[in-house]
Order: sequence, then C-alpha cells, then structure tokens
Amino acid sequence: MVRFAVVGIDHGHIFDHAKGLIRAGAEFVGYCPRTSIPGLVENFARTYPDVPQIDRETLFADPDIDVICIAAIPRDRADLAISAMRAGKDVIVDKPGVTTNAQLAAVQRTVAETGRIFSICFSERHCVRSAVKAGKLVAEGAIGTVIQTLGTGPHRLGNSRPDWFWQHDAFGGIIVDIASHQIDQFLFYTGSASANVVAAQVANFANPQAPEFEDFGDLLLRSDKASGYIRVDWFTPDGLPTWGDGRLTILGTEGYIELRKYVDIAGRDGKDHLFLVNKQGVQHIDCSNEELDYFTSFLADVRDRTATAMPQQHVYEVCRLSLDAQDKAVNISSQHQGNTP
Repeated sequence: MVRFAVVGIDHGHIFDHAKGLIRAGAEFVGYCPRTSIPGLVENFARTYPDVPQIDRETLFADPDIDVICIAAIPRDRADLAISAMRAGKDVIVDKPGVTTNAQLAAVQRTVAETGRIFSICFSERHCVRSAVKAGKLVAEGAIGTVIQTLGTGPHRLGNSRPDWFWQHDAFGGIIVDIASHQIDQFLFYTGSASANVVAAQVANFANPQAPEFEDFGDLLLRSDKASGYIRVDWFTPDGLPTWGDGRLTILGTEGYIELRKYVDIAGRDGKDHLFLVNKQGVQHIDCSNEELDYFTSFLADVRDRTATAMPQQHVYEVCRLSLDAQDKAVNISSQHQGNTP
C-alpha cells in the first residue's frame, strides 16, 4: 500500500489531496501542523483525528513514506517538493507548484536527478467531475476537433486572509496563482504539447490597501492546434451561493461543451453541470456521479513508475506558460482609476 503524508497546510486544497488519496486506497500516516492559517490545521485535525502530527523533517526522513502532499504558501512549495524528492518521495503539490522561473528550473533538475514524480493537482480539472466527463467526451469526438477554449476562474475574496496572500512574491501574481488552472485545461482539452502567450494583462482595481495584489488578470494563448482565452478575478459577489462561478467552454469543429462547474445560476441545483451541443441536439449532463480518476492514476504511477495521471512535461509546460504570461502581463490598473461613477 502507498503511504502518504502532508507537509504545508496553508490552502484548503490539501483536503482534496488527502481525501482523494485515501479514497484511491493510500494510507495517511501523518502531517506537519506548521501553518500560516491555524484554523485550517484545526479543521484538518478534526477531519483526521487519528492521524498523528509529526514535524516535517521526520516525515521526509521516514523511508516508509512514499508520497508527500504540499499546499504550503505558494512561494515555499517548490523548495519543500525538492526536499521531499531528494528524500526519495514522490510529490503532489497544490497549484501553483512554482512561483519563479528559478524554482521551475530547480524542480526540473531535481526530477531528472532523482527520478521522482512532481505532480500538480489542478483541482479545477482533477477534482471536478464535469471536467473529467468533458475530457471523455472530447476524446470520443463528441464535438469534433477542439479549436478553442474559453475558461473563467472567478473567486470570492472573503474577509479573512493571511498577510502573505497580499504579497506578490508569496502568491506569484494572479496569473500564476489562479490562471494556471485554465492553462492546464487549455493544453489538456486541445491536446497541445506547448503554446505561446499572445497577450496578457493584470490589474488591481479594488484593493488599493494592498498595492502588490492583483484582483484581475486575463490572457490569450495560441498553440499549433488551437487558441484560448482565460480570465481570472477576485470579484465574486457575496450573493452567489458558492466561492465562484467557474466556467469552461470548449469549442470544436462539430459542436461545443460548456461546463458550469460550481453553480448553474438561477437554474438547476447543485454543481457539475455539463451542456453538450452538437449535430444530435442540445443535452444537459449531470456529472455528479462521474469518477475522479487522478488520484487512482497517480498511485498507479507511484507503484509502476509511469505517467498516467499527468505527463511530467505537461506540468512543466503549464508552469512555464503561467510564469511567461505573468512576466509579459501589462498592468492596466491606472487606466481604470477614477472610472467608477
């Protein structure tokens, strides 16, 4: 049985990692309680009361632990992953896996030297049942050849955030931090091995108290197979009954798919709504029973030294594109100052 531990509990996505691996058959053997958000660790302890709290150095040194899951402060994730891989562990890292090009290069060197797996759990694809179903429909040719994706990732800012949340070097910028999800989806659904950043822009429209923060970002991608538009923001209003109305439209030569991942506003209850439009007609598909296979595939990769959950090069390309788009982004904040009536 694959045994895993958790290091870095600074984002709620760590619950997805633990739940997914346990459901797939792995054994949860310990976690380091070091955190910047004490309430998150308290909730983690309530969720897993029988799992011991162990300092991270001991977890890294334990030869019987196969996998380390990491959802630390974004700027710290790469270094922790490198330490884990050099200790002989495979890793699942929350997005973004890296926040600088130097970190990406260091991760690539470490993977090459150790042969360990560096996987990023892009939860908006791997932990969303409608996204899994969309991948199967695309593979089956339900909409022909995919030529464009349009992905949005709105988030609610909320009232309580740790200090690092507002620091650019800590979160890496809004494109690195959030849009990596949509970049992953663009490459996956279009079958693109690589792409180029055509244009990108970022802004801080509504948070002058945090000048390093970015609450809006968008970008255009182009590959040899398709194009993509991505928009991410922190403007989900309090009236929405979930944290964000994340959507994805996949345009094919013979139809299109729209995902309303977390809510169908003023429509059907629940989440994971998939709409398929092609020559057969219009269909709504409830994806609530779709199996999430990322964690099962990842455990198979750990055992068999394969790459079925996510090719390593795909992870690198998502990171590279995220960093490139963030670096190229034009800051348009000043263009909108004073425009509010």
